[in-house]
Amino acid sequence: MMGRAGLAMLAGAFLFLTLAAAPVLQASEIGEGSPGPQGPEQGAMRRQQWLIPFPGERLLMHATVLRPPGAGPFPLAVINHGSSQSSYLRSQFDPSLYEHVSQWFIDRGYAVVLPIRPGHGETGGPYFEDQGRCENPDYEKSGAATADSIQAAINYLTAQPFVRKSGVVVVGQSAGGWGALALASRNLPAVRAVINFSGGRGGRADDRANANCSAERLVAAANAFGRTARTPTLWLYAENDSYFPPALSKSLADAFRSAGGPVEYHLLQPFGVDGHVFIEKEAAAPVWGFIMEKFLATSR
Repeated sequence: MMGRAGLAMLAGAFLFLTLAAAPVLQASEIGEGSPGPQGPEQGAMRRQQWLIPFPGERLLMHATVLRPPGAGPFPLAVINHGSSQSSYLRSQFDPSLYEHVSQWFIDRGYAVVLPIRPGHGETGGPYFEDQGRCENPDYEKSGAATADSIQAAINYLTAQPFVRKSGVVVVGQSAGGWGALALASRNLPAVRAVINFSGGRGGRADDRANANCSAERLVAAANAFGRTARTPTLWLYAENDSYFPPALSKSLADAFRSAGGPVEYHLLQPFGVDGHVFIEKEAAAPVWGFIMEKFLATSR
């Protein structure tokens, strides 16, 4: 099985030549388990496995729930992973707990949920986020599908007694960040802010000379999301992001903003070999942590 670090490097890459590969076979269907917690809390972060229903499908999303001490109710942070067009890589998906970001929220009194979206790892089932082939991708559709999974997690967790009904912060990395921006366009009353780490679709680190599939379509989709988005959004990218380099990430933020969407964009220093995964780097945490603190203080 591919390790978490290896898969994270591919989280934003979409390998279009593998679309015909065998579908993910493992699927968590109603009947194999009931929605809700699956076993006891463990450790200082009160880690607990949950199953979250996905509306309209006989499918339960696997998720990890973390929470601070006490009974709550706590505000909720929903942290969302990247993706790949490769069905093989998705089937081998080893979820990250995004330890630094998760701990940052727990230290500030948030409960955290990290859902595994349909088509990935333990959740399995259909891959709703497919954006199509490289020459003709549908980035709006793929982002909206990711947003559907995020919204399902929000709706289910905010119905739990230990979670507040409002004040949700949505965080996403790579394709998860793109889905978080799509969710921002829906202006859910429960969501106070969206934080996008290295968000986008169609990035291809395996081809640095042609690093993104139909980048103009990605910019157009960002503009479309921005037309209706009024939820505050924070955009964080590193200078050495191999999937979404500075010129492209700035174009995405500008397109979202020009359509009316609220944007705070930051281009951070290079981190590691590939800044696309700087969310996982301990050295980056003080940098984005300071920015997030200020951002959330003004988006209440």
